[in-house]
Amino acid sequence: MDDAERLFRTYHGPLVRYLTRRLGDRDWAEEVAQETFLRALRHGPVGSERAWLFAVATNLVRDEGRRASRQRRHLELLASEARAVPTEAPVSTVERAQDAALARRAVERLAERDRLALLMREEGLDYDEIAEALYLSPRSVGTTLARARRRLAEAYDAECAAVAERERTAARVGATPDR
Repeated sequence: MDDAERLFRTYHGPLVRYLTRRLGDRDWAEEVAQETFLRALRHGPVGSERAWLFAVATNLVRDEGRRASRQRRHLELLASEARAVPTEAPVSTVERAQDAALARRAVERLAERDRLALLMREEGLDYDEIAEALYLSPRSVGTTLARARRRLAEAYDAECAAVAERERTAARVGATPDR
């Protein structure tokens, strides 16, 4: 097995999962991962392969400048799927979908550095790799992650409060709230 095949076999899955979480679109994540590996082949050997790949992928997403429109389309799709759920669906399934949508919105409310740090850590990158990928000092990664987790909890609580308020308002006027 040559270096290119080893690099792909080792990092393709984690990179695509990271990008899918980052972008909310598996097809787009595959495209960015493909471009990342092409750049790796052109670039040649690097010190920390995983951190380099994640940094390149992150920069590709930033450079393409299409994140906002893709996120809007993804959220519209989630909203239409939530409205299309049959009324006879089990409540737990609906609640799980609603919780997932609330969590996704909470993650999207985070500052980009916080969001990326959490997603990279969730994908298994260690502090040094996160630091290299996000151009942080390794000592600041722990603090960044702790603050990001706190901000995520606050954003999730705010999303839940907003939904509860919409439900109260809808109940007063006799309408069904949009989540």
